[in-house]
Amino acid sequence: MGKKSSLQDSAVAKHKHRHRMPEEEEEDTTKTTNTPKDTQTHQQLPSSDSDSDSDYNGEFSEDDGSEDSESLRYSDTEESDSFGDEGIIEKVNSDDVTNGHGQEEESDDSELHRAEESDSSEDDVAPRNTVGDVPLEWYRDEEHIGYDITGKKIKKKEREDKLQSFLASADDSTNWRKINDEYNDEVVELTKEETKLIHRLLKGKAPHADFDPHAPYVDWFKWDGAKHPLSNAPEPKRRFIPSKWEHKKVVAYRRAIRKGLIKFDKPKEEPRAYLLWGDESSSTEKSGHLAYIPAPKPKLPGHEESYNPSLEYIPTQEEINSYQLMYEEDRPKFIPRRYTSMRNIPAYENAVKDSFERCLDLYLCPRVRKKRINIDPESLKPKLPSRKDLKPFPITCYLEYRGHTDAVVSVSVDSSGQWIASGSMDGTVRIWEVGTGRCLRVWDIDDAVKCVAWNPVPERPVLAVSVEQDILILNTGLGNEEDQERIKELLRVKAPTSLDDSGGIASIVSWLQDDKHGGIKLSHFKTVSSIEWHRKGDYLSALSKKHSQRIPFKLHGLPVSSVFHPTRSIFFISTKRNVRVYDLVKHKLIKNLETGLREVSSIAVHPAGDNVIVGSREGKLCWFDMDLSSQPYRTLKCHPKDITSVAFHRSYPLFASCSDDCTAYVFHGMVYSDLNQNPLIVPLEILRGHRSSNGRGVLDCKFHPRQPWLFTAGADSAIRLYCH
Repeated sequence: MGKKSSLQDSAVAKHKHRHRMPEEEEEDTTKTTNTPKDTQTHQQLPSSDSDSDSDYNGEFSEDDGSEDSESLRYSDTEESDSFGDEGIIEKVNSDDVTNGHGQEEESDDSELHRAEESDSSEDDVAPRNTVGDVPLEWYRDEEHIGYDITGKKIKKKEREDKLQSFLASADDSTNWRKINDEYNDEVVELTKEETKLIHRLLKGKAPHADFDPHAPYVDWFKWDGAKHPLSNAPEPKRRFIPSKWEHKKVVAYRRAIRKGLIKFDKPKEEPRAYLLWGDESSSTEKSGHLAYIPAPKPKLPGHEESYNPSLEYIPTQEEINSYQLMYEEDRPKFIPRRYTSMRNIPAYENAVKDSFERCLDLYLCPRVRKKRINIDPESLKPKLPSRKDLKPFPITCYLEYRGHTDAVVSVSVDSSGQWIASGSMDGTVRIWEVGTGRCLRVWDIDDAVKCVAWNPVPERPVLAVSVEQDILILNTGLGNEEDQERIKELLRVKAPTSLDDSGGIASIVSWLQDDKHGGIKLSHFKTVSSIEWHRKGDYLSALSKKHSQRIPFKLHGLPVSSVFHPTRSIFFISTKRNVRVYDLVKHKLIKNLETGLREVSSIAVHPAGDNVIVGSREGKLCWFDMDLSSQPYRTLKCHPKDITSVAFHRSYPLFASCSDDCTAYVFHGMVYSDLNQNPLIVPLEILRGHRSSNGRGVLDCKFHPRQPWLFTAGADSAIRLYCH
């Protein structure tokens, strides 16, 4: 009965087996093959089967080869069913050995099949299109996209309507895995495994899930016998004996060091002490850095910050009260105080504030590196000739003429250079002998003398003196008898005239006989400030505040000084700002020299007549080259105070200027005949010796006509002669 029931069960199982899937059939066979004798094998088989099934389902679920394997399995099962019930009973009652052997063969076949089908189908199948690297753009207008392996054209597929393709993609759930292969003109659908690989790559992970990036390190160079060396040969003897070659090399180095052939760098010694308040810009370490700019040092404390300062640094109570009336910016930040000892000094109130402001200055104050050019100052100076090569020129005081009781305002030298005339504020005019300093004659005039001028003609030793509104022409009494008779005849006025010779208009000047002084008096309407003789001694120019001179010229401004040209009929008149040059023959303006000065004080003309020097009230001296320009050729800032007079030497290349600072400057002024060469101006000497009186210093200066001597008249009532 038991045997019959078992046959019925096997028949039912056979009927069910025909209608099952291969996976279920495989599970049933594994269940029927298990017996109580091999429990150990039964426990191991499910794990291997499950692994093989999972691999099988994952890799061959959508492959064509999986269908072939399934058909093969169905054929095997049908053959096994045709054997009848006896085959089933034999299979059930089979031995454990045959069961284990069948399982091993099945696992080997699955592994082999899985190895063969591990790669994707796209890698195994060659691409249909064989055009190679030919761009597909070349086939844009053709009906095909290339050629297959047999050389036949690959026709293009008809493009679907966009609306239909969109609706088809909306209905297809796997549309997101489809990719259009333009090269082969087909749609490729990615498998689940390929999408998983893509997702892992996008996340930055390894493509395969079974890859362990943190696998334990495997030391391939480690072996069991590592404690023994590779070679068991004994150590050579040379490893235990000192090298003779090294010994010779050390001896050679030692001898070279003793002889000084090898020198070692001395170790850098850091200074133990450094200058706390020194300039850090000179440090070698920080100066090498281009962007380093040292911070400015704060002001060093002085005697005022001392706890026991001197009495002159301690302010009085009145000064402290006056500080309260000042603005906060002008008020002193620290008022010095005196303490008997250091322990009585209180804490500084503004310590934190000063430190904070110092930090702000260092942090916020911009610092700019200024590039300075290291130039020797001597190289910037013009190359001038040596003073020794420019001699002779006046250097020291040789004589001093004393006799006046007030300031000497004017001096004039005779054309022979033997006599000198001087006029003073004490109302006297004196004539001195140059060589001895003896006073030859004195005229006592009631009013202060403004100017004296000696006639330049040697045969006419007469002297013109300006006193207030009058000009006195005096006979000096010098010369021989014939000269004296001629002068007396010249200084005799027959009858006083009040009419002009040319028109009948009232004359500007009245000619009167001066019996008191033995000369002629020329009376003006205004005070005469200066007198200048013509080179021939026939004409005289006199300047006053209202009427300057008797010439038909119109001036723009009040005249200051005037001078005749030494060789031509040209007249120079200086106003406060300009120098106007007139032609006396043509009665017209020739040139207007623009000085650019605040106020002109004096003027002098070079003996050649082409160069003019102008002195000013601001201590500047301008040199004009009339052939060059109407602007100053050179402007010299030499005197700190007003320049009172300037003068040229007649024969030597010298010119001088005197000022209220009690000094006289002597210059070398060479004028060349070559018009392409500029004049050479070299300062030579500063002459001192006069004393200041009532704020005035040297009032006048004149050169000797023949010698390089200079006469100066000072406010200290002295006349000095400077010689070489």
